[in-house]
Amino acid sequence: MTPPSRPSLAITFLYYRDLAKAEAFYRDVLGLTLAIDQGWSKIFRIAEGAHIGLVDQDHGMNNWQTDKCVQICLRVADVDAWHDWANDQRLSNLSQMFQNDEIGIRAFVFEDPEGYQLEIQSPTREGA
Repeated sequence: MTPPSRPSLAITFLYYRDLAKAEAFYRDVLGLTLAIDQGWSKIFRIAEGAHIGLVDQDHGMNNWQTDKCVQICLRVADVDAWHDWANDQRLSNLSQMFQNDEIGIRAFVFEDPEGYQLEIQSPTREGA
């Protein structure tokens, strides 16, 4: 038996000690649009149906952790242009461009203000 309906929205929640700093990064640096403002939770639209929720760790259901086990991955049309932009922004822990032929991507990573890793990637082959 399946659930009664399909989800209309996907949100991945991340927990922050400094919500204002995280909000400024996702809004002002990455240029994401604030879709839902719940006060201590800021939900930004990444793409159609996909969102990231930034949560003040003092109010959410989970706590901020030093060790991050979540990576946010954004697939883009031109990963090289994004890498040039990221380099100009001097983003934290910006990696060199890398290619993974096994899974068919060209990508790089950097970190947000509290250490969550973001991967920016483009496919190198159809179906990847």
